[in-house]
Amino acid sequence: MSGVISLAACLLLAIPVGSCAHTKSVPVMVGGDAESDACGAVGEVKGLRSGGDGFLAVRAGPGTSYRVVDKIGNGQLLYLCDATDDGAWLAVVYGPDDDDCGVSSPLQARQAYQGTCKAGWVKATWIEVVAG
Repeated sequence: MSGVISLAACLLLAIPVGSCAHTKSVPVMVGGDAESDACGAVGEVKGLRSGGDGFLAVRAGPGTSYRVVDKIGNGQLLYLCDATDDGAWLAVVYGPDDDDCGVSSPLQARQAYQGTCKAGWVKATWIEVVAG
């Protein structure tokens, strides 16, 4: 609720919404099943237009009001770990090359990702599931 109040205050005070981004982040949760991979699928960034920004923003939470933590391009492979209830935003883990980031095997306890790879939230529109 405080996020809604903060956003409303930004709008009322005519402060650019980008400078009123959430200061908190929503962790990427992995695991929770002793028989399935910690992140159940792999996706690839697809369809970014060369005439557009040329990147997909990775955010600290599921929504455009969260700060951008990274920018990735077409072809980037991502472990798909979670999604919002409506499926519009995906919680992802990704690393360089073929690094499995510690999420391609079962993890019984559900927990926030704390591995060596990067993690965040992306808009599902630009992700094509390639495995899982």
